[in-house]
Amino acid sequence: MKESVLFERVILGSTEEAKDIILQLVNLSAYFCESRIVKNINLAIEKNKVTSIMGPSGCGKTTLIRCINRMHEMSPGGTTKGEILLYGKDINNMNAIEVRKKIGMVFQRPNPFPTMTIYENVIAGFILNGIRLPKNIMDEIVEDSLSKAALWDEVKHNLGKRGIYLSGGQQQRLCIARALAMKPDVLLLDEPTSALDPKATAKIEELIVQLKESVTILIVTHNIAQAARVSDNTAFLYLGELVEYEPTKKLFTIPRDKRTEEYLTGKYG
Repeated sequence: MKESVLFERVILGSTEEAKDIILQLVNLSAYFCESRIVKNINLAIEKNKVTSIMGPSGCGKTTLIRCINRMHEMSPGGTTKGEILLYGKDINNMNAIEVRKKIGMVFQRPNPFPTMTIYENVIAGFILNGIRLPKNIMDEIVEDSLSKAALWDEVKHNLGKRGIYLSGGQQQRLCIARALAMKPDVLLLDEPTSALDPKATAKIEELIVQLKESVTILIVTHNIAQAARVSDNTAFLYLGELVEYEPTKKLFTIPRDKRTEEYLTGKYG
């Protein structure tokens, strides 16, 4: 058995050796002071796939992904136990800023920096970290990131305009571009469409499917239909525990656990 590669019924419901695992959670627990919110999660995330994290309100979904880029420890009383392995290396032994370059995050509500232009918002990670690059390189990063976020054609003539003047859906894509500019290995999306209208939601979902070619995506969603549309694999959490983790089509059609079935059929949520 290769270390940190084999997970019984955690790697998509089997004991097969994983070939393309980028991220692994090993006995991960998360606490706020004495309260344990996430409980002994073991999870292996496939590279260049979209993984949905689902479950009822308060089950620990957001806390879980905040642990993955070490934002949870920034909360008062926030601590973790266990390992979070990126390419086999525990991120808890890495510099937190470097972790957040490799594991980007987009939040529930669009949050472009209000005093920055669209251009500056995209390269905010470089600005805030004091990274100086030649102007032509920055220009390339901005165009590439906005193109990947399906926003370039809409804003290319208005890069000097403040990001907060964009529509809600455009702002969220700007935040995605900002995360992509750092060329992360993993992108965390915390209910990225919950504040958007159906048209903007559809654009974000289309973008998620396209982006998995270049980045591994974890998305927290309450929207069961959204998880079915965009994700390759789905993890179901309940009261801080991982109930099951399967390919999305399998979990949605033949869930192993009654709690999963009841959630999918709307008996609670």
